[in-house]
Amino acid sequence: MTLSLPRLTNLSAIALGLGYTALTFGAALAPAPATAAAGAYYVAELAAPASESRTVAGGVAWSCQGTTCVANKGTSRPMRMCRELQREMGEVTAFTTDGEALEADKLARCNG
Repeated sequence: MTLSLPRLTNLSAIALGLGYTALTFGAALAPAPATAAAGAYYVAELAAPASESRTVAGGVAWSCQGTTCVANKGTSRPMRMCRELQREMGEVTAFTTDGEALEADKLARCNG
């Protein structure tokens, strides 16, 4: 004797599994908003709102929203990263690398 479930139950189980998989992958692959600066390695505050929401400066992709720009870790020194971003987006009023703010004199050199 063979036990089997009705066809409707099998289809429901398959649909539920596919739906769960789609939601899981969607949540995992969704881009993080630029304001989620907690996970970013570089965080920069600009003097004026960014003209573009995304740019590449210093060899890394920057995501900007308003006057805040964030990026993942690159291979260059923080001063160079700041200077490259300044060339692309304009005056930088604050620059943080892994939670450590760039000193005022270095920030002035970044913008100079």
